Amino acid sequence: MNAMYKNSINFRITYILIALNVAMYIYTSVIGGNFLETDSIMIYLYGQVNSFVINFGWYWQLITSMFVHANIAHLAGNMVFLFIFGLRAEEMFSMPEYLLIYLLSGLTGNFLTLLLTPIFGFDMVSVGASGAIFGIFGAVTIYLRRAVGASIITALMYAVFLLLISSGPGVNNLAHLGGLVIGLLIGYLLATRRRRVRRTISYSYSVSYQGKPTS
Repeated sequence: MNAMYKNSINFRITYILIALNVAMYIYTSVIGGNFLETDSIMIYLYGQVNSFVINFGWYWQLITSMFVHANIAHLAGNMVFLFIFGLRAEEMFSMPEYLLIYLLSGLTGNFLTLLLTPIFGFDMVSVGASGAIFGIFGAVTIYLRRAVGASIITALMYAVFLLLISSGPGVNNLAHLGGLVIGLLIGYLLATRRRRVRRTISYSYSVSYQGKPTS
């Protein structure tokens, strides 16, 4: 295992993120008095309410909404996917890279939702970590293909397929799309940069070895 990823593996950032999501759900459940569904007051306070962000400057909702879930089933589903794709991501990315993908994907999905507010509803309310999780999925999928020099078409097909099967009524497809695109982009760039570094190291080693005197 490359030493570059030691911090990510030791701290198990995936477990920390899952714990944060669960802790947020417990907090909103205790305050709201309902463990099966998140109280509407908690949703309007910590979820992303576009009209509140635009009119009242509640910009913190762009971040807090990534850790709030509508009900216990919503939380469980997202945490299962975060566990699966997150542990895989820990094998490929350093802790800063992992967190960059997670947070930037989630924020991009939320900003996209906010940007297209006039089209999809001024009072649109969104909660959940799915935008960030889509980013992790996209980064992992395309990194695996690009790192070995394989075609990225398959990775893109997987991404589109997951996007399609996850869409439906009441689902913030904009958050999914924004997170997925950012994840694919970052994963592609990281894989490309590392391939270049490996080629450079390999070339330098080869030249040095050939020039070394032998007995």
